Order: sequence, then structure tokens, then C-alpha cells
Amino acid sequence: MHLIDRYLPHHQFSEEHSRFIPATPTQVLDAVSHPEVVDDPIARGLIALRELPNRFAGRLGLASKLQGRPSFSIANFTFLGRDGDQEVAFGLAGRFWQSDYGLLDVHDAKAFDALDASGIAKLVMNFTAEPQDSGTLLTTRTRVWCGDAAAQRRFRLYWLLIRPASGLIRHRLLKRAHDAALQAL
Repeated sequence: MHLIDRYLPHHQFSEEHSRFIPATPTQVLDAVSHPEVVDDPIARGLIALRELPNRFAGRLGLASKLQGRPSFSIANFTFLGRDGDQEVAFGLAGRFWQSDYGLLDVHDAKAFDALDASGIAKLVMNFTAEPQDSGTLLTTRTRVWCGDAAAQRRFRLYWLLIRPASGLIRHRLLKRAHDAALQAL
């Protein structure tokens, strides 16, 4: 069973992207486990754009929960685990449709698993590495489970707005993993 199925067996929203990388599954998963690989300048720009209204409000002296906080990044995710050279998974929980993401502080995989999803969304992003010919097919999947109808309605609108940017970020993650794995050879 994949980690993504263990931590989020049901979901209402998902996306999946793949890329062939001429490296071993271990090299590929090692590459996506490095923070600098997932720290993409385009992703940072899209996140800055998303956070701009909230941060601007703070500069004007209005309420801003993002004021003084670093921009959203992979550091906000909870590491859920790695299954050898097959999969690595990360989790996130909150009210992503809020201007400050409404993130919940989830310390570890056990806390993520036990989290009551009422009023929030739980997200799992994984990377799987499948041996293929002379390399690896790296696939990233993102699944979201909304704990109740109200959260699902709010997330649905948010998903429609961010889905194109999310897909672009995932494609860039795969390219950066490709480049990092090849550099490690």
C-alpha cells in the first residue's frame, strides 16, 4: 500500500503528473527529498503573488496573519514517511482558501493521521519512483480531503483558481528532480 493511500485513502480533489528520469529510483527519491530541489523560483513567485494582498494589508497596518512569517514553502509540510526507493510523502492541513492558508501545526505523521478533518482540508503530496527501462518514472500525486460540506465548497472555488498554478509547480518540481538526479550521477 502506498503512503498516500494510508494517510489519505479518500479524496475529493486530486492531480497527478509524471516524468521519466534516467536514474535509479533511489537517486530520484533522494533528489526530491532535498529542500533546494523543491525550492523553485517560479513557485516562490506564484506564492508571493498569492500572499501579496495579505502581506500588503499588514504593511498598511491592517490585520495580517502572514506579517512576520516566512512565505509558504515545503517547510510547512509534515514529512509523512519514505518507503525505501518507492515513495516519499508529505502532508498539510488547514483552510487553504484563507488568505493566510489557515494552516494547522501538525508535528508528525501520527498527528496528521489522527487529525479530525472537520472544517478543514487535509492534503497529501507524494512522489513515487517506478523502475522503467533504463531509468525511473517519477510521479507526483496530490490529493485533498475536505472534512465536511462547507470546507469542500470553499476548497472547490480555491481549487479552480489555483489548479493551473499547482500543475505548473508540479511540472517544475519534476524537472528540478530530473536535473538534480542527473547531477548526482
